[in-house]
Amino acid sequence: MFTKYLLLAIILFTHTLRAHEDHNNDPAQDMVSAANNFISSLSKAQKSEAIFKPNDDHREGWYFIPDKFIKPSGKRKGLLIKNMNQQQRLLAHALLASAMSSDGYRQATTVMTLEAILHELENKNPIRDPELYYVSIFGKPDLKSNWGWRFEGHHLSININVANGQLFSVTPSFFGTNPAQSKEGPFKGLEVLADEQLLARKLAQSLNANQSKLAILPGKAPADIITKQERIAERKTFMPPKGIPFNKLNKDQQQELRTIIDSYIQKYRPGILNEINGRKKIIGNNDLYFAWAGSLKPEEGHYYRIQSSDFLFEYDNTQNGANHVHAVWRDFDGDFGRDILKEHHKEKH
Repeated sequence: MFTKYLLLAIILFTHTLRAHEDHNNDPAQDMVSAANNFISSLSKAQKSEAIFKPNDDHREGWYFIPDKFIKPSGKRKGLLIKNMNQQQRLLAHALLASAMSSDGYRQATTVMTLEAILHELENKNPIRDPELYYVSIFGKPDLKSNWGWRFEGHHLSININVANGQLFSVTPSFFGTNPAQSKEGPFKGLEVLADEQLLARKLAQSLNANQSKLAILPGKAPADIITKQERIAERKTFMPPKGIPFNKLNKDQQQELRTIIDSYIQKYRPGILNEINGRKKIIGNNDLYFAWAGSLKPEEGHYYRIQSSDFLFEYDNTQNGANHVHAVWRDFDGDFGRDILKEHHKEKH
């Protein structure tokens, strides 16, 4: 069910995002405006579902699975898009667009539409619905406080945190696709996260025998990303680093590794990425490691990760005949804005 409002939203906000990127608008101000416009459209009852205190436990309670599999409640918190009127839905998409690049917004909305494909593939399964996505706002959206928001449903979890109108966090950033590539029907050939898969396989296949000994992990690919839906990506789980270090790659391979990372981070607006990169290098070069597990052949189960001292990128494609992708960007110390919250408190006190 590819609803009219969603098509309208994609067209309208893709143009808006291109304007953002061309004119370098302030992303913090754009998010504040978009969040407050959305809040203004809500009834009192809807506000009680959508708005949470800054320190509410829900802020770090994220999921990328369908509602019915969330334990113990079987449902998400937040205001459901399905329960919004058309104006509210558009304003919810304006909030999503306020943080995303045009490519990132296109990918996010296409992930949502894949639910319609699953709906047909699974005999009208009611849990597959492009409108089963939720909006949550944490705190008061302004340029002085610490606040955040989440846009989330099956295979999509966008977690944005802002402090003092200057510091940003966008992790955990999760995108998934099922099917990874649509095999039939009007969307045959659709592959939302193609770069994340193809670029990494190309790099792994380019490794020589000595490089492969370092990069290719023994055994099968894990059944899912290792961090799953944990609130903290534990650094100790990935230490000491496994895989091939950046300085063991040749120059072409090093550039390929940077390009893979770009496929994860460039879903967000340049102004946001520039601020994060100014505090801690997203592509740290000397402390990067690349590790691959599983088959190097298409349509066979595989997994890879890229890690630095600060960040982790995980990708897994093993389910449904290796046609079901989970891809996530994590920050060991800064998921849900934990690091910028500390900075905010230092300035405040």
